[in-house]
Amino acid sequence: MTSRQFEQVAIETVQGDITRQPDLDAIVNAANAQLRIGGGVAGAIHRAAGPGLEKECLPLGPIRPGQAVISGGHNLPNAHVIHCLGPVYGQDEPSDQLLASCYREALMLADRNGVTAIGFPAISTGVFGYPIEPAAQVALRTVCDTAPSLATVSRVRFVLFSESDLAVFDKVLKDR
Repeated sequence: MTSRQFEQVAIETVQGDITRQPDLDAIVNAANAQLRIGGGVAGAIHRAAGPGLEKECLPLGPIRPGQAVISGGHNLPNAHVIHCLGPVYGQDEPSDQLLASCYREALMLADRNGVTAIGFPAISTGVFGYPIEPAAQVALRTVCDTAPSLATVSRVRFVLFSESDLAVFDKVLKDR
């Protein structure tokens, strides 16, 4: 685990399963617009949370790229799931601003709901095709820029699925 402090917020990077982070109040779902079960992170979160998550999410969708909504955690070890729709790289433009909006909106929504610790996947880097290094730059820059305005969020963890993604996030975090 790599960790750095920015303002009152500790930023961590780990390799692991985002559905198995019991010390976090909220995890972020790299959602689809309808907030339904899907592949990748969305599928893993919905399967771990159980059918109640999709039922709760149905009236919350659809959402647009860059938007975030919050739900309960259901069968997850986390009280909340924050659902963000990241941009499809090369299609939803400006992709960097939409991706930054995902992180910023999720952090602000977490803060308004009293979340102290939140976990993010690498939003849009799977089937949405966002290259990992630029995505890591946007994610970490946005979290660092948003940190001073957060009242309750004191820990942000990036939970990366692969060792190679973790290495990229670690490098970007160390260079900040």
